[in-house]
Amino acid sequence: MLIAGEASGDLHASHLIKWIRNFDSEAEFRFFGGDLMAAEARRSPDLHYDRMNVMGFSEVLRRLPSLWRNLRQARRLLREYRPDALILVDYPGFNLQMAKYAHRLGIRTHYFISPKVWAWKEYRVKRIRRNVDRMYSILPFEVGFYRKHGYEVTYVGNPSVQEIAHHMGHIPPKKHFMERQGLDDARPIIALLPGSRRGEIRNNLPLMLEAVKRFPEFQYVVGAAPSVSEKFYREVAQDPGLKLVFGCTPTLLKYSQAAIVTSGTATLETALVGTPQVVVYRANGMAISYKIMERLLKVKYVSLPNLIVGNEIVPELLVHKCTADSIARELSPLLQPSPRRDFMLQGYRNMQRRLGNSVAAEYAAELIVDSAAGVRS
Repeated sequence: MLIAGEASGDLHASHLIKWIRNFDSEAEFRFFGGDLMAAEARRSPDLHYDRMNVMGFSEVLRRLPSLWRNLRQARRLLREYRPDALILVDYPGFNLQMAKYAHRLGIRTHYFISPKVWAWKEYRVKRIRRNVDRMYSILPFEVGFYRKHGYEVTYVGNPSVQEIAHHMGHIPPKKHFMERQGLDDARPIIALLPGSRRGEIRNNLPLMLEAVKRFPEFQYVVGAAPSVSEKFYREVAQDPGLKLVFGCTPTLLKYSQAAIVTSGTATLETALVGTPQVVVYRANGMAISYKIMERLLKVKYVSLPNLIVGNEIVPELLVHKCTADSIARELSPLLQPSPRRDFMLQGYRNMQRRLGNSVAAEYAAELIVDSAAGVRS
C-alpha cells in the first residue's frame, strides 16, 4: 500500500511501483495517489491526490473535515488490506499519522523521501524513529542528521539526477526547440521559473519580470507549470509579449544563459542541468516575516544546491530581501563569463558528485521487496 498526497509524490511513487513490479512480478498494490501511479499499478487509486493536496493554514482549516475523512479511509484500507509493506511518500502531516497507525497494527512501514525535519519541526524525528521501520533518503546530508538522533537511514540517490539525465539524453536541437515553441527571437534567453503554485507565481513572477527587463539584450521565457493555465500567467504578468513554454522546462534551462528560480525542487533541477541561477522567494515581503522564518528554520540555507554542498553556491534572495534591484544585481555577473559564474558551475559539479548516480526508486524498491519477502516468510 502506497500513499502520495501531491503531484511530485505521484511521480516518485509511480517509479517505485514500476521497480517493485520488476523485482516481484506478482506484487499487488492499493494506493492513495494519482494517474501516474494508476498506470504503473494497473488500477485506479483508492483516493486521488487532488482530494488530498492542500496548502496554507487557512486552506487546511477550511478542509479539515475532508482531511479527517481521508485519514479514516486510509486507516480502514490499511486495516482491511493488511499489506506486507506500507510505503509513505513525503506528505508528512498525513503520512506520519499513518505510520503511527501502522505501527499499532504491526505493519512494516517504509518512508521514501524524508520530511524536511532538518529544516523545521525537528520534534518529528522522535515519531519517525518510533513508527517508521525504514527511511529512504534522497538527500545525502540527511544521513548524518538522523544519525545524530540515533536513527539510521539509507541514502538511495536523488530522483532528479535520473530524471534530468533522461531529459538531457532526449533533448532536441536548439533550432528545433525554438521553432516548436514559437521563439523566433535571436537574443539569448533568461529562463524564469516562478514556481508551480498560484500563490508563488503571483508573488514572484512580477518581480522576476521587473528585474529581467533591465537586460534588453536578452529575451525572457517562463517555464510554466502544467497545472497552471496560460491565462493565469498572463493575468499576473500584465505583459503582452510574455513568452511561456509548457512541459519542457529542462530543455528551456539547457538553452538559457541563466535563470531566476523560485526556491524549491526546481533549484536542484536547474543546477543538474548546469544553468547559473538566482534563487528567489517572495512572500508578503515584510522584514518581520523574515525574522520569524530565521527563527523557525534550523538550517543555514534554503535552496537544495546550497544545502547539499554546505556552501552558498547560488544566491538566495528571500522575503523582503527579494526585490527587482537585488535580483538584477545577482543576475548580472551570471550573464557573461565571470568569476561568480565559474564559482557556481564548479559548485554544481561538487553537488553532482555528492548526489551520486544511484537510481533512487530502483534501490529503494529492491530494499522494500526484500523486506516484504521477509515479512511473508
